[in-house]
Amino acid sequence: QCHNASIDKVRFLREAGFKRVILARETSIEQMRQISQSVDVELEAFVHGALCVSYSGQCYMSQYLNGRSGNRGCCSQPCRSSYDLYNGSGEMLISDRHLLSLKDFNASRHLKAMTDAGISSLKIEGRLKDIGYLKNVTAYYRTQLDAMLGGGTSSSSGKCAFFFTPDVERTFNRGFTDYFLRGRQPMASFATQKSMGKRIGKVVAVGRNSITIDGTEALANGDGLCYFDADGRLQGFLVNNVNGRTVIPNAMPSVNVGTAMWRNNDQRFEKQLSGRTAERKIEVRMTFVETENGFALHLEDEDCVVAESRVDFPHEESRGGHQRSSDMIVKQLSKLGDTPFAVANIDDTTQGRFFLPAAVLNQLRRDAVEALQTARVAYFHPANVARVDSGAAYPQSRLDYKANVVNSKAEEFYQRHSAEVVERGLEQTADYEGKALMTTKYCLRYELGCCLCGKNKGKPMVNVAPGDTLCLHNNGKRFRLEFDCRECVMRIYAQ
Repeated sequence: QCHNASIDKVRFLREAGFKRVILARETSIEQMRQISQSVDVELEAFVHGALCVSYSGQCYMSQYLNGRSGNRGCCSQPCRSSYDLYNGSGEMLISDRHLLSLKDFNASRHLKAMTDAGISSLKIEGRLKDIGYLKNVTAYYRTQLDAMLGGGTSSSSGKCAFFFTPDVERTFNRGFTDYFLRGRQPMASFATQKSMGKRIGKVVAVGRNSITIDGTEALANGDGLCYFDADGRLQGFLVNNVNGRTVIPNAMPSVNVGTAMWRNNDQRFEKQLSGRTAERKIEVRMTFVETENGFALHLEDEDCVVAESRVDFPHEESRGGHQRSSDMIVKQLSKLGDTPFAVANIDDTTQGRFFLPAAVLNQLRRDAVEALQTARVAYFHPANVARVDSGAAYPQSRLDYKANVVNSKAEEFYQRHSAEVVERGLEQTADYEGKALMTTKYCLRYELGCCLCGKNKGKPMVNVAPGDTLCLHNNGKRFRLEFDCRECVMRIYAQ
């Protein structure tokens, strides 16, 4: 909730002892590059998922409306609500639309640009998402990264195999935007705050109790389909039966030839996701050797972590032929099953000269694998490095409610860094008079085609004079919009 978007802020955090800084969602690729070149610290950035319309840590609407603090993970998501838009004369310009709701973030086209700019960790938003969403989205980005890095390179240990084809459009999404990565662009989802899923085609025929849809996506009983009605509102129905491209809805919707259709519940895909969808294996090289009193199995994985197990067993000559004995040794040692390892190579240095029962080989393998797992935990366990705080001055000397200071520890931290807390956080004071309930880079004027700076030159959705006041109304509450063109931000105040 820190909204880390400036070189000064990131540099301060580095000097205060932080190892990694998560950048604000609004950060552009060029800003990422500038920060990376200026500050020696690990940088993490969002790549996918739902977008908070406000700057992180600068949204108090949920707290104001019902006492549920977004800063404490309890946001009631008022940005997903529908609003009426009024001008200063009290004229309603737009009725019952999701004017603060954004499409979902999808930065998959920009992974190389982001990593080239200095991003070392990618963050996927997943609040309240189900297991199918998690499997699909993480698999999608894993495949994108592997393709970007090339077949012989990986960003982490092991290689993933997937038993389905990831497609982020086939699980929850409100449509996609890459937000501010390449500058401002339309990003609102006025019509709905719900998932639309994947577009599957258009209606080409409407029968008495059936609908025929063009396209190539296979349809199935139990699918959930949706469309926008004549008033631009999202409607949907379940599919009771399918005959090729013709579906029998559970209740006939009001659609016409040409109506675009989306699928927001893909029955076959969800069934795939409910089962085994992936495995990740770390390659290991095995060396089987003779010892003075028996045998040993040496393991070395792709990260050069090593382990060994030994067994005391008589050196009995093989009676069934060396090749047969060696084949049996390789076969038993290869049985890694559901362990995190896969065999890259087995070197039987005994060349099958000795006989060993399968039970002995199996125990030797199990002990070696257990030892390797223990060694990997020790190898990758982060060192307990003491945090070093240089005592650098915070970029701001006086902190108001936007610093969200609500306890003595926070206040002590800022005082230690030469900053005076002149106002406590709104969660503590509840003093909302004249204070922005939301500060956001998202601009409603731009989305409506009425940008005061002329950045959106499309046909305006409504007629708004440059000096006109705009207000949002919802459930008896009114909010005044303020447009700061110098900072290119929009602020929302309770009215």
